[in-house]
Amino acid sequence: MSQTRYIAKSPEELPDMEATLARSGLEFMQDVRDGKLAGPPIGALMGFWPTLVEEGKTVFTGTPEFSTTNPMGTVHGGWYGTILDSCMACAVMTRVPKGSVYTTLEFKVNILRPIPLGTEVEAIGTCQHAGRSTGIANGEIRGVSDGKLYATGSTTCIIMKMK
Repeated sequence: MSQTRYIAKSPEELPDMEATLARSGLEFMQDVRDGKLAGPPIGALMGFWPTLVEEGKTVFTGTPEFSTTNPMGTVHGGWYGTILDSCMACAVMTRVPKGSVYTTLEFKVNILRPIPLGTEVEAIGTCQHAGRSTGIANGEIRGVSDGKLYATGSTTCIIMKMK
């Protein structure tokens, strides 16, 4: 498992629909994690990347920096939401069969405490259900060195058979 970060720099570098549908969701996520497929630029922009991918579970590791702060100088809630949406929805993706895709329908975030700038965290997404048309997952953000729980979340995704 290489963990090479290959981030798309243009729309042409992102996997096209044919490449996406040719893989199961688990294979797709493993290929992004391993750098065989380009990852979305949002990861580079927000400072996180998938570090663990297995069926029904993903972990994104990230570190919020100054560029992610709000006017009060604390990590913006959108950073919590973005990393949680990513880990939870991608946990659902690991259960999506070849020939299908998914997208987030809704997600909820509960911020429990501020993440100090520069603190490395893991956002852990766990798929609770992936059926023919919907997927449900939970997530949490925990500090890597302190183990503190910073936020929790939940999501509902739609799963769509494309071929």
